[in-house]
Amino acid sequence: MSSAAATPTYIIGHKNPDADSVCAAIAYAAYKEARGLYGYIPARAGNSNARIDAILQRFQQPLPVLLTDVTPRVRDVMVTDVVTVPEDATCAEALELIDEHDVRVLPVLSPDQRVVGTVSIFQLGGFFVPKVRALREMRKVHTSLTHIVRALRARVEHLPDPAREQELFVRVGAMDVRSFGKAAHSDGILPEQSIIIVGDRRDIQLRSIEMGVRLLVITGNLPADDEVVQAARAKGVALIISPYDTATSAWVVRSATKLDRLTERKFASLSPDLRLSDLRKKVASNNTPAFMVLGDDGRLLGILTRTDILRPSRTRLVLVDHNEMTQAVSGADEVTITEILDHHRLGSLATQQPILFINDPVGSTCTIVAELFRRDGLAPTPQIAGILMGGIISDTLNLQSPTSTEKDAMLLAWLSRLAGVDARQLADLIFSSGSVILASPPEKVVRSDFKIYDEDGVRFAVSQVEELGFGNFWHHAKGLAKALDDLCTGEKLCFACLLITDINTQNSLLLLKGDPEIAKRITYPAVEGDEIFDLPGIVSRKKQLIPYLGTLLRELSAEGVTPAARGASAATPASADA
Repeated sequence: MSSAAATPTYIIGHKNPDADSVCAAIAYAAYKEARGLYGYIPARAGNSNARIDAILQRFQQPLPVLLTDVTPRVRDVMVTDVVTVPEDATCAEALELIDEHDVRVLPVLSPDQRVVGTVSIFQLGGFFVPKVRALREMRKVHTSLTHIVRALRARVEHLPDPAREQELFVRVGAMDVRSFGKAAHSDGILPEQSIIIVGDRRDIQLRSIEMGVRLLVITGNLPADDEVVQAARAKGVALIISPYDTATSAWVVRSATKLDRLTERKFASLSPDLRLSDLRKKVASNNTPAFMVLGDDGRLLGILTRTDILRPSRTRLVLVDHNEMTQAVSGADEVTITEILDHHRLGSLATQQPILFINDPVGSTCTIVAELFRRDGLAPTPQIAGILMGGIISDTLNLQSPTSTEKDAMLLAWLSRLAGVDARQLADLIFSSGSVILASPPEKVVRSDFKIYDEDGVRFAVSQVEELGFGNFWHHAKGLAKALDDLCTGEKLCFACLLITDINTQNSLLLLKGDPEIAKRITYPAVEGDEIFDLPGIVSRKKQLIPYLGTLLRELSAEGVTPAARGASAATPASADA
C-alpha cells in the first residue's frame, strides 16, 4: 500500500477576497516558479468580484482555484493504492499478498469491486493455529481441487470434478500400511472427505486409492508409478504431484482453504468527507484496525488505519494579505502553514514550527511580492507584472490612500514599464469595472470586504466598498442598513459598520448599526438619522477608521460603559486584522 499523492502548497488570501489577496496569490506562485520551486498553486477562499475579474481578464490570467475549506478529512490521509483480494481467493493467495506488501488487513472484494468484508493476518493466524481442543480443525480445508493444485503448483496426473468445493481433511501417510488402514477409520472421517499426503510409500498410495480417498498427493516431486496412476483413474481418485516435501505440502494444502469462510463480514466503513477531528473522537475507544473508505456507490475508494489517522495532514498553505486565523480559510488551524506575506498589523496566529513571515507596512501585499522579484533579479512576465499592478492600484486607490508608501509608488512604476501598461489607465479600468452595490444583494455587499475585530473585549465588524460617487449607496441605503443590522445579530457583534468610499473625491460615508452608545460617540457629522455619517478624507479602514473606532471604545471603557453584543452574553475571540 502507498499513500495518496502529496498535496500541493496552496497560496491563499483571506475570506471575502479582494483584488490584492487574489493578485498576490497568483503573482507569488509565479515568483516561486521563477525560482525553480514548483507545486505552488494560487487559490482563493471566497467568490470573486467585478474588479478582480476585470484585472484577471485584462492580463489573461485564470481565476485561482476556489478553496473554502481545508479541514483535514479522511480522503486527505487515506491510502488509495489499496491491496485487495477477490472473494473467491484462497488463504494462500491472501498470505502471499500480506507478505509481499507488508499489510495487516486486506479488503475482500466482490467481482463488481464492492467490499464484502476483510481478512487480517490475525484471522489467518487463528485459522492455522487453532486452539488445542480443536485439533480436528487443524486438518480441515474447505476448497476445491483446482485451488489445491494452484496453491501447491502441483503437476496433475488425474483430477476428476476439480471445481467442486467441499469440506476435506488432511492426513499424512507416514505410518505402516497396516496401522494406516486402521487409523483411517478411527476418527469418523469418510474416505471421500480425505486428502492423503505421502512420499514414495507405494503401499500407502495404493491403499489410499483402494479406500477411495478424494485426493492423493505425492510429495517431493517424485514420479508416480504407472500402476498407481492407472489405479487412481480406475477408482476415480484425484492424483497430483507436489514439488514440496510432505510437511510443507500438508501446510500448503490447508492454505488452499477458500477465503470466504474466514472473511469478516462486519467491517467499519467511512465516508471520504468525514473530518479527521470527528473521526479521532470515534476511534478513541474503538479497536478497529482499519476502516474501509467507500464511495456513494459502495465501491472501495481507500483504506484508513489507526496510524493514518494520527498522521499530520499533508495540506500546506502560504497565507497572503492576512495573518489572522479568524480570517483564514476554514480549517487552516489544522494544516501546515509554511509562509505568511502580509502588510497588516500582527494578529495572534501561532504555528507549530518556524516559518517565513514577511510583514511590511506597505500599501499592498502585491508590493511585497514585486519587491521579492526585484530583489532576486527576476523580472515577472508582462502578464504577472500587470497582475501585481492591479493589486497595488486596487489596495492603495492608485496611491491615493494614506496607506500608500514610496515603495508602493516606486514598484508600481517599475511594474508599469515591464507590463507596458499605464497605471492611470489601469486604475480607470479597475474602478469603473462595476459597482459592488449594484452587482450584489445587500447581504452580500456588507460581507464583500468584511472583517471582524476585537478591541478591549468589544467585538465588531467593518466592511468597505469603493464606488464612483455615492448615488448607488443612497438608492440602496435602507436595504444595506437592514443587512448590516442582520449581520450584527448573526455574528453576535456589538456593532457593525459599512464604509462607502468615493474613489473620485477620496471621501467616505459610514453606515453604522448596533449599540446606540457607539453612534452617540461618533464626532463626524450625521447626514441621516443616527446611523449614516459623513467622513471627509477618510478612505483607509486600516489606518484611519479602525484607530478612530478604537479611541471611541477606549473612552467608553474608561467610563465603565461596555457595549452589548447582539444575541450573545459575552464577547468571543475575533480578528485583530486591519
